[in-house]
Amino acid sequence: MASPPHPPLLLLTLLVAAGAASAGADDLVAELQSLRSRSPSGVIHLTDTSVTRFLSAPAPRPYSVLVFFDAASLHSKTDLHLPQLRREFALLSASFLAHNPASADLFFADIEFSESQHSFAQFGVNSLPHVRLVRPEHTRLAGSEQMDQSHFSRLADSMAEFVESRTGLEVGPIVRPPLVSRNQMILLVILFLVSIPFLIKRIMDGETLFHDRRVWMAGALFIYFFSVSGGMYGIIRHTPMFITDRSDPNKLVFFYQGSGMQLGAEGFAVGFLYTLVGLMIAMVTHLLVRVESLQIQRFTMLAVMIIGWWAVKKVILLDNWKTGYSIHTFWPSSWRTLSKPGYSLTEETVSFLLGAVLRILLEFAKLPCIVYSSSCFNLLQCMHGQLKDA
Repeated sequence: MASPPHPPLLLLTLLVAAGAASAGADDLVAELQSLRSRSPSGVIHLTDTSVTRFLSAPAPRPYSVLVFFDAASLHSKTDLHLPQLRREFALLSASFLAHNPASADLFFADIEFSESQHSFAQFGVNSLPHVRLVRPEHTRLAGSEQMDQSHFSRLADSMAEFVESRTGLEVGPIVRPPLVSRNQMILLVILFLVSIPFLIKRIMDGETLFHDRRVWMAGALFIYFFSVSGGMYGIIRHTPMFITDRSDPNKLVFFYQGSGMQLGAEGFAVGFLYTLVGLMIAMVTHLLVRVESLQIQRFTMLAVMIIGWWAVKKVILLDNWKTGYSIHTFWPSSWRTLSKPGYSLTEETVSFLLGAVLRILLEFAKLPCIVYSSSCFNLLQCMHGQLKDA
């Protein structure tokens, strides 16, 4: 019968094992810190091998890892916003590192699908965008905590709220890079100071862009087009110009059927039609009236009417196809009785309608009064005879 182990020997064995585990965890932390220092944003790029080494180590680990799952092949799908979310994730990591420069409690990492398909399977990731928080006590990667889709709504700011609520660590304010760097700002200031004398001279002479009517006209057209095309709506809602057809990934969808969403392409298409009609009306009222040739005026007016009718028809058909609402033509209530059974056209009504139509034709064709009178008389006679026969 074997004798029981000596208590001091057992205690020494446990201390050695605990020290080895602590040394191994410290080595992992030091290696993660080294990898983080090599990244400009502090995001560590992981592969299948490094995932096994850092995230499958025995629990509990002395650190947590926030993992962003990426796929370069899906960056072209604008509805996923993967490139934008990846940049916001990098801003989140850089902001945390700036606020906690020596922290070893939380690390940020990303995994690319084409390089680490096995890791995607271990986490159980089957859709993107996807972010997971691997806590120190997680023993299975599939059991890690997934960031909800609502935390992507305000990009890095909402991601920071998720991190702070789950880890208890303070991320700090999101540090976004300025639109203009310091050197660029200095260069712009120098150029502005040098150009001040020249600007003053041109202003005194009235030769600046602000004195050019064409610039103001182009600006007014741009503001009108931007307004009627839903440009502000697209900026606020981050609507894509087009999306990929779900039934055929090789096909692009520019017009979305349904009142709950509007793509940028369809907004610009409708805005173009509105702007086209507005420009034609402006041309007729300001330019066409100065043309001396009556033939040019008539043919131009006819073309404007046809193009305007086509543009309005396209907008109405698109609205009906998109929302299901129909726009009906309005007729005066007295005219609606003409189509009901038991009612017949009176000679006064026929005279009024034919007179109005022929007067319009007379304005365009400039028919002689004799032709107009005889035509009106003959048409009235024919109509009166048909009414009697009925």
